Amino acid sequence: MVGQVLLGLSLLIILHELGHFLAARAFGIKVEKFYLFFDAWGVKLFKFNYKGCEYGMGWLPLGGYVKIAGMIDESMDTEQLKGEPQPWEFRSKPAWQRLIVMMGGIIVNVVVGVVVFWMITFNYGTTDLDNTKLYGIQPGIIGEKIGLNEGDKILAVNGKKAKLFRQDLMSSEVLYGDAVLTVERQGNQLDIKLPADILNDVADHKKNEFVQPMFNMLPVTQVAPNTRASAMGLAVGDSIVAVNGEAVIHLDQFKELLTANKGKEIKLDLIRNGAAVSLTAEGDTSSTLGFSNLPIIQRNYGFLESLPIGSGIAFSVITDNIKGFGKIFKGEIRADKALSGPVGIATMFGTEVDWYRFWSLVGMLSMALAFMNMLPIPALDGGHVIFLLIEMVQGKPLSEKFLEKAQVVGFFILIALMIFVFGNDIFKLAQ
Repeated sequence: MVGQVLLGLSLLIILHELGHFLAARAFGIKVEKFYLFFDAWGVKLFKFNYKGCEYGMGWLPLGGYVKIAGMIDESMDTEQLKGEPQPWEFRSKPAWQRLIVMMGGIIVNVVVGVVVFWMITFNYGTTDLDNTKLYGIQPGIIGEKIGLNEGDKILAVNGKKAKLFRQDLMSSEVLYGDAVLTVERQGNQLDIKLPADILNDVADHKKNEFVQPMFNMLPVTQVAPNTRASAMGLAVGDSIVAVNGEAVIHLDQFKELLTANKGKEIKLDLIRNGAAVSLTAEGDTSSTLGFSNLPIIQRNYGFLESLPIGSGIAFSVITDNIKGFGKIFKGEIRADKALSGPVGIATMFGTEVDWYRFWSLVGMLSMALAFMNMLPIPALDGGHVIFLLIEMVQGKPLSEKFLEKAQVVGFFILIALMIFVFGNDIFKLAQ
């Protein structure tokens, strides 16, 4: 877990700072330092100099930085600003060039996020469950709380047909609250509106406590080799209608019957090519047979075809963050439920190396890093951007004294936020 977190965050930090570095060098601005992690109190794990820039690695893994000459930044080094502006300093360059330098890290993060999700879509495609072929849903703690019943079929979300289970029913449009679910229950339709603060419950219980899919006994789509299913002669296309003489309608019921008959002979009544057939499996200590009949929709995409799909996934991270912060400010979602820090991120990576999950999280974090750095907080890129836009509008820069004080305020805001998310992560783990 630690290795994956350090690798993922190190890649993103280096690429983010590289965006600032390359933009500054492109405009002839001197970069004095390029550091992965912070060398707080001057403690460095290693360093070396190359072409007038000090490269190194600090000990505090909370980010990284590039120190750009002639700029008021988190280092609060104002000594060089006492002298006359030099042509290679940040402060000597036109506002539009300085704006590009400050946007460099955000731009790189967005590009990285889009490329990661583009490549994931190209290599893995998309996989989801056909919601229209499900028997219904099994509500969890959250689902029961809002009034969903076992066997309900969710037909639409906000009036739009729900075709895919994860994409439509487990999306931010639903889990961020206020969505209206059109539900079919025992032949009747009704609308259920989700509360605005449902994300608080999701944070407490996780998404799988909202709803789980219930599957029809659809025709067999796959039979695994060397299993009881293959030994008894089960074939693709068979439709199972009964287990040991008891009729089955949905997969959960089928699983319950297998569990109840564990260790006993299993007789399946099924329909094969329109004819009734019976098959028998010997008793076994397991409660599975070794076949699948899930209504899975797998789609693969070409290289260019994957780009708009991957881009859509990437930018949804930013829109979801905007929605989430909006709900926090409205008081609909508690900040301690919605925000996670490095410890929370680490648990998302897990203890096993799964490259699909690893790169999905790297892509998500890259877009989240871009969003966070766009926030108009002094000491973040967004704060510098706001000050530069003000300068461009009024035709003159803000005073260095104001910028110094703003940097201090921004620093304390970030420290307070960091303490909050770390403490919140630790509290969640302790629960």
